[in-house]
Amino acid sequence: MENKLADKIIKILSETLSRKRYIHSLNVAKEAEKLAVRYGADVEKCYFAGLLHDIKKEEQPNLMKQQALLNPFKLEEVELNTKALWHAPASAYFAYEKLGIHDMEIIGAVRWHTVGKPDMSLTEKVVYLADLVSADRMYEDVAIMRKIAYTDIDYAMYVAMKMGIIDVLDKNGMLAISSIEAYNFYSKFNKKESI
Repeated sequence: MENKLADKIIKILSETLSRKRYIHSLNVAKEAEKLAVRYGADVEKCYFAGLLHDIKKEEQPNLMKQQALLNPFKLEEVELNTKALWHAPASAYFAYEKLGIHDMEIIGAVRWHTVGKPDMSLTEKVVYLADLVSADRMYEDVAIMRKIAYTDIDYAMYVAMKMGIIDVLDKNGMLAISSIEAYNFYSKFNKKESI
């Protein structure tokens, strides 16, 4: 991909997102680059997916849901009924249809960065973890999660999926089937004590 596309995406982010979300998107892209280098993933693809992952996060809800329904991947019923999950498939749709990015590794990383799924590609895992450990994240165990993210990517996915499921349950939310399946898939990499 080219610098012109990156500049175009950054301009869209700066014009459509709050300052906080804009900075988060830039931080995730930078973190995705670092994780890509660490694990031998395609740095450019990870960077672009990081930039794009929340591009529709602050879209009006009705438009976000419409775009989510048009994304290249099927939505689960839980996703259709959970507003907080619409932005990932809506962002995937926008990248695919409006920006002409047809690299399915990038689109998949954008699509799955919230709920996850079993056996994610390396690009998908990098972006999922970059979103969780980017420089602007401030949750209680973020320092531990950052260390784990750079130690063993599959173990990090196990810990991340476990944390995500606990967070959803603590908020009395519904779990996407793909999240449960991802947790089950990555649990085979749990060889250590988790946080």
